[in-house]
Amino acid sequence: MFAVGDVLVSDDLVDAPFSCNLAACRGGCCVEGDAGAPLEEEECGWLEDILPDVLPLLPAEARRVIDEEGPWERTRDGGYVTTCLGKAECVFVVFESGIAKCGIQKAYFEGRVDRPKPVSCHLFPIRVARSGETDMLNYEKIDICQPGRSCGRRNDVDVVRFLRDPLVRKYGEAWYDELCRAVDERGRSRIAAPKR
Repeated sequence: MFAVGDVLVSDDLVDAPFSCNLAACRGGCCVEGDAGAPLEEEECGWLEDILPDVLPLLPAEARRVIDEEGPWERTRDGGYVTTCLGKAECVFVVFESGIAKCGIQKAYFEGRVDRPKPVSCHLFPIRVARSGETDMLNYEKIDICQPGRSCGRRNDVDVVRFLRDPLVRKYGEAWYDELCRAVDERGRSRIAAPKR
């Protein structure tokens, strides 16, 4: 880990190739897992506020679950996540040509809501963990994202550059510029280090 401002960043983010390949992964990150998308506390109220603009875009079953359970739930450790259909599929998923996409993002692109999705979804596959008041950024290397890693390698795009917009959204432009400098410097020092 290395520090960028008051945020700790995993060394895994240095030179990590990534560029989403929805045609290959089919939006698996929205439908696989053991809970909904992590939410910041203020995002719970935001989800409730945007429901009138998002609900019409969602399938009937998702609307029923949101009506009965709400758009978010509390976790055992006191955090918050989006509600799921069953155990994995986020209630905000819409399918287009067999690909899972975000109904909130669809509403955003249509000018209905002010943010593209919860910040944890926007940042994925970077995950934010908290230790006291410190954010720690980790690169979650899961199997469904293998096509994204291959696409990043093929197109010479790393995860930090691919996720510029959500990183700026979360931490600001100046912080992001500092992150890029730190990542580039660490990458150069890896190349310069003698092989043993």
